[in-house]
Amino acid sequence: MDGRPCVRERILRGEPVYGTMVFELFTPGLPAILAAAGFDFVVLDTEHSGVGIETLKTVIACARGLPIEVYVRVPEKSYAAVATVLDAGAQGIMVPMLETPEQARDLVEWVRYRPEGKRGCAFGMAHDGYRARDVVAYMAEANRKNLVIGLIETRKGIENAEAICATPGFDVAWLGHFDLTNDMGITAQFEHPEFWAAVDRLVAAARKHGTALGGLDGDLAYLAKLRAKGFKVLGYGMDIAVLRNAWAQGLAGLKALG
Repeated sequence: MDGRPCVRERILRGEPVYGTMVFELFTPGLPAILAAAGFDFVVLDTEHSGVGIETLKTVIACARGLPIEVYVRVPEKSYAAVATVLDAGAQGIMVPMLETPEQARDLVEWVRYRPEGKRGCAFGMAHDGYRARDVVAYMAEANRKNLVIGLIETRKGIENAEAICATPGFDVAWLGHFDLTNDMGITAQFEHPEFWAAVDRLVAAARKHGTALGGLDGDLAYLAKLRAKGFKVLGYGMDIAVLRNAWAQGLAGLKALG
């Protein structure tokens, strides 16, 4: 990625960026495959997958030198969860169920080094390529590049969206549509007017404070609605569904040959 603008810089300039999420296929070839497909980033899930840090380090290492960034969705809102994957080389963090400005402030402080945050110092390790570097310059570089993403996926998160988006250093308010509808009592009813009213409230908060909006699905019609509302950090599908659906479609075509 040397010489290219990082994804965070592109987001801050208002450019659209595109990614996907992985829950199962944590293989060494994954970053190269996704980079070849044209993705800007991939989010490795640890909230639901049960994957361990050794596997994450392998996937992240295999992305070095490729035009793709690797982020991690951690399973909880804690410094330990965030710091561990950052030191493994993750270039961005996604946390679930972000609901208050205090949580957003903590997240920013965990991701950023001083003076912008309180990230612990350990250099010459995986996150900085095992190199001996000017640590002050590296800290500034990491603060500039590492992306902070919070999932807004509860009624409380929507209610506090404006205060969350006002948090300095908070980069992306990511809509967790399944959890949000579930919390609202309208699970997976993505045409429900109450759901879109909540989305509009999030959009208004993000627009007011210049925060980027993110979301992911395998339904292009749904993603088109998000894009029309100003979402520019967009993810297509997840590894399990994309592979299963492509195989099912191909197999159905094969069987149709008779």
